[in-house]
Amino acid sequence: MLGRDGLRGMALVEGMHPVTRPVVPLPAAGKPVRSNGLGKPQVQRPSVSAATAGPSSLGAATILDRDTPSTAAPSSNGADPIDAQIAISNQNARIEGDNAEDWHHNALSVVVVGASGDLAKKKIFPALFAIFYEGMMPKHFNIYGFARSNMSDDEFRDLIAASLTCRVDQKEDCGDKMEYFLDRCFYQPGQYGSEEDFKKLSDRMTETEQHQNKADRVFYLSIPPSIFTQVAGAASKGASSPSGWTRVIVEKPFGKDTESFNKLSADLYQHLSEEQMYRIDHYLGKELIENLTVLRFANLVFEPLWSRQFIRNVQVIFSENFGTEGRGGYFDSYGIIRDVLQNHLLQIVSLFAMETPTSLAAEDIRDEKVKVLRNMLPINMDDVVIGQYKGRNKHGVKKPGYLDDKTVPAGSRCPTFCAMAMFINNSRWDGVPFLLKAGKALKSRTAEIRVQFRHVPGNLYSAKLNQDLDRAANELVIKIQPDEGIYLKINNKLPGLGLTLDQTKLDLSYSSRYKTHLPDAYERLILDVINGDKRLFIRNDELEAAWKLFTPVLQEIENREMKPELYPYGSRGPVGAHYLAAKYGVRWGDALANDI
Repeated sequence: MLGRDGLRGMALVEGMHPVTRPVVPLPAAGKPVRSNGLGKPQVQRPSVSAATAGPSSLGAATILDRDTPSTAAPSSNGADPIDAQIAISNQNARIEGDNAEDWHHNALSVVVVGASGDLAKKKIFPALFAIFYEGMMPKHFNIYGFARSNMSDDEFRDLIAASLTCRVDQKEDCGDKMEYFLDRCFYQPGQYGSEEDFKKLSDRMTETEQHQNKADRVFYLSIPPSIFTQVAGAASKGASSPSGWTRVIVEKPFGKDTESFNKLSADLYQHLSEEQMYRIDHYLGKELIENLTVLRFANLVFEPLWSRQFIRNVQVIFSENFGTEGRGGYFDSYGIIRDVLQNHLLQIVSLFAMETPTSLAAEDIRDEKVKVLRNMLPINMDDVVIGQYKGRNKHGVKKPGYLDDKTVPAGSRCPTFCAMAMFINNSRWDGVPFLLKAGKALKSRTAEIRVQFRHVPGNLYSAKLNQDLDRAANELVIKIQPDEGIYLKINNKLPGLGLTLDQTKLDLSYSSRYKTHLPDAYERLILDVINGDKRLFIRNDELEAAWKLFTPVLQEIENREMKPELYPYGSRGPVGAHYLAAKYGVRWGDALANDI
């Protein structure tokens, strides 16, 4: 692993192999020099200690609106290029939402609890660095890791350094920015339930915050749900901000059923208010999900069609082309219904189907989402199909089944696939099936929303379509991942002297239309927490309504001891899922051979 001294000469750039380049001029006489790990001299930048971190000659960025550009201007006086970029960031600074902060004079401390875990290393710290890299981190920020492992600040910085990457289109000064960011990262060991250890953490944060008007603190609980409550209690009592706000990010799962959710919620409320809690579902931070409401409410062409009069069915599909691969122990305790359908897919449905909110304020949007969930009919068990993948030997390559995973209990009936039909009992959606499907070890990796419209009544060209009219109907496809994009299937005349119809698509491919990097969901969501924007976070009553829908299904599966239908690794899933769609006169859009 590259140590921090090698980072400035070898900047890790997203989508590229490591590249070597000189990043600073040769030092002036008398200035200390250190090796950059590649045999090149490097200026020694003064380290920022926990006691002195704050405004420096390097400066820092200010939170910006996500759409504000943060390109660096060339320096005319020999100043550090990062200073120039930060100066531009400061000039364009503005805060999203209603909770404006004076980030020129306020401090921000971000604490990642469970800092040595995989989620923290792979997602959270890279997201924090990306926010800083894009010029959207407050000027007086510091990052703290908290976990039970013993390590020094430098060991902690080395731990996270290997996972930090820079944007391909803005790779200049990557090494400088990376080192500056790492100099503001500190580590505090402690026991998760110890109020005393959190007080020690608070003392360290106070050292860097005391020179600012106000200190705001964010705690990211990247820990197992079994210790949410004790950590929330210890952190609330021992490390809440004495002068500013304290916000806590809580990762799913939020319980396993209605009873466990209610207990977890009640326990957390003993230490935190609803205003302080940010229940994160990373799927809501994906680019196409945030664009969902824009697509509908900012385009006149779609809003009038968004109802039972024109839409025949809506499909929300999630598939992975890999299995548990040695991580089945955790998955087996939750299963695909709790892991994907009850949160990711149901949240997408509520955003898709909600009525027009009064405004873009978080509470107005979440009010409308809750109404959708409360208007959903109880799920009929005849509309539920569960499956479990089995091993497969194809072209000489053997793929293991779910039960072949040594971490999975022998004879487990845990579903790795589920498809179901849901209905919303209101005037807009009455009778329209919302078909949800999620599974592991399927043919492809994809997440998408498919809106299949009704066929044209009395279609003049029915004889020319030469196929089922429903298959020739228009379809709007929103591809969440990968290959993000939006396309609309239409019927069109083929060029020529004859009259032959063809189905084609109007295609907005993000990769070809927008020559920019799409931010990771964690970047957007963490930035929203700093801004106090809760639009993409889940409120307590949303979860209560969601569990009210799914708890009876989970209990029925257990009580009946339902055995999942087996399907081969790498297939399209159980046959029962296709029968479910056919029951409502529908074909799964992702399984159509003529999908274009």
